[in-house]
Amino acid sequence: LNNATRAHNDNSFFANNSFKMLYQTGEHGLKSRVAGSASVGAAVRSASGGSIGVIAMYRNILRNEGIMGLWAGNGANLLRVFPAKGIVFCSNDYYKNLLTNLTTSSSSNISKPSPMVSFFAGGLSGMTASAITYPLDLARGRISGKMAGVDGKKVKHYTSTWNTISLTVREEGVRSLYKGITPTLLGAIPYEGIKFGTVGLLERLFPPSLASPNNENDIKPTSNIWRKMAFGGMGGIMAGLITYPNDTIRRMLQLQGSRGSMHSYNGYWDCVRKVYAEQGISRFYRGVFVNIVRMGPNTAIQFGTYELLKELTE
Repeated sequence: LNNATRAHNDNSFFANNSFKMLYQTGEHGLKSRVAGSASVGAAVRSASGGSIGVIAMYRNILRNEGIMGLWAGNGANLLRVFPAKGIVFCSNDYYKNLLTNLTTSSSSNISKPSPMVSFFAGGLSGMTASAITYPLDLARGRISGKMAGVDGKKVKHYTSTWNTISLTVREEGVRSLYKGITPTLLGAIPYEGIKFGTVGLLERLFPPSLASPNNENDIKPTSNIWRKMAFGGMGGIMAGLITYPNDTIRRMLQLQGSRGSMHSYNGYWDCVRKVYAEQGISRFYRGVFVNIVRMGPNTAIQFGTYELLKELTE
């Protein structure tokens, strides 16, 4: 009964604070994406394109599309990231409180959830955000996944988020807006789970009290922000490294059937088999270095800004 009562109270808290949480988490998501947007384009193209290396990829983009080519698809990315990151962090707090209430009988443990609770809460929040914002993610992937044509001739298959969505619906049908959603939803569980689970584990291993053994209240807010940034960066790197092969398959499924794409796959496992047969295991990790370099500061900014905005609004 007590657990049910606490769960009900947490649900009410979630409902009353959802808009504030959505706004502030969406804002920190925008900041992190703007900061790393140039590497996003290169990472997506490296994962979904040919066999050239990272340096050659940057040179090819600059030569064929100019400096703005590094930010191709960033408008769609920013449009997607505000609600997506807002939903992730907002629903993560909700799921974390709910799962903690259901798995513990001690009220003193609610503020310190276990790493396993953090993992499942992160996974569920990732699935929730991905399901709601997926068409925007597909538009971002298609815009940034298309390179300039051969011989330096520039070919723009998609020009904007609305252009991408409308062309996709007109040429491939409404259901095509959800191409690749299966690996996206399945990948959201380990990705967000590992990210939040790693942060939760580090929170337990290195509690704030270690910074001020005599009095935990002596800890400066700025110290906690830098602490969260460090934990978030490590969580992002771990999650990005482990789940990158699934992200490669997701991008390839998103691009199939689109303008300029010559590949066709009959589902997730057919894509895995064909990619492995044609190019080997290394193809699944193409572009992983750019992604890891991007994910560290990206998630560090997310967690640090989220912590800052929480302290400013509480």
